[in-house]
Amino acid sequence: MPSLKDLRNRVAATKATQKITKAMQMVSASKLRRAQAAAEAARPYAEHMEKVLRNIATAVQGHESAPKLLAGTGRDQVHLFVVCTGDRGLCGPFNSSIVRLARERAVALMNEGKEVKFFCVGRKGFDQLRRQFEKQIVETVEMRSVRTIQFSNAQSIAEKIVKRFEAGEFDVCTLFFARFKSVIAQIPTAQQIIPPVLGDATDNGNASYEFEPEEEDILAALLPRNIAVQTFRALLENVASFYGAQMTAMDNATRNAGDMIRKQTLTYNRTRQAMITKELIEIISGAEAL
Repeated sequence: MPSLKDLRNRVAATKATQKITKAMQMVSASKLRRAQAAAEAARPYAEHMEKVLRNIATAVQGHESAPKLLAGTGRDQVHLFVVCTGDRGLCGPFNSSIVRLARERAVALMNEGKEVKFFCVGRKGFDQLRRQFEKQIVETVEMRSVRTIQFSNAQSIAEKIVKRFEAGEFDVCTLFFARFKSVIAQIPTAQQIIPPVLGDATDNGNASYEFEPEEEDILAALLPRNIAVQTFRALLENVASFYGAQMTAMDNATRNAGDMIRKQTLTYNRTRQAMITKELIEIISGAEAL
């Protein structure tokens, strides 16, 4: 049975932990507002970029001169998974849910006889994926030193992806991230960016466009930028999702610490009362013996 000193130490340690989780919850809440605003501001730009590409792609669809980033290699054998996660933990299932989605897709493709490679953005994704796919991880980018996500961060990642594609290292590239929905809901998402899945340009009616310069020249500039834009959007969504998940996780931890403190205090009081009662009985028994 633990002594009163041990019980007091447990209560004090739990209270100290509760202060830390409460502080982390408040920090996450303050950072979440800015991260959510940045993620929501990036969505319209990324969506309009896809719409512009869809409109131009219909003009060159099926042409031999269509850029490879649009048409692909014509094969579906080697897949590159760009898995975007956080560099820190204490955020509930945020990181593991993204990795789980990528892992399930990878296992399904490998069962079909296809090859899967991983490009990890964030240390937590690398730590989880290397347990099963260590030899298939081709590159890792850590964002720990980046305080605020800038477009240049996404552009450098996009340049590495394009360079690997031009070198013939893969046929299809898919981006994995968590789309921010609310503080308690972050949706793991997989988005194919090479070749892009653009759908049909059905919103133009019978409109006909003439492009200057030619469609191929426009696509040659827009396609690499679209990869950077979609990557930038994924990073911003991840930041908002991370703070939302961390805020929820720390709120739950604070509540659990409060429950533990109440139970530990009750145990301490009962133990203390039992010891006092025992001492009184011993005193009374000794007095009666005299």
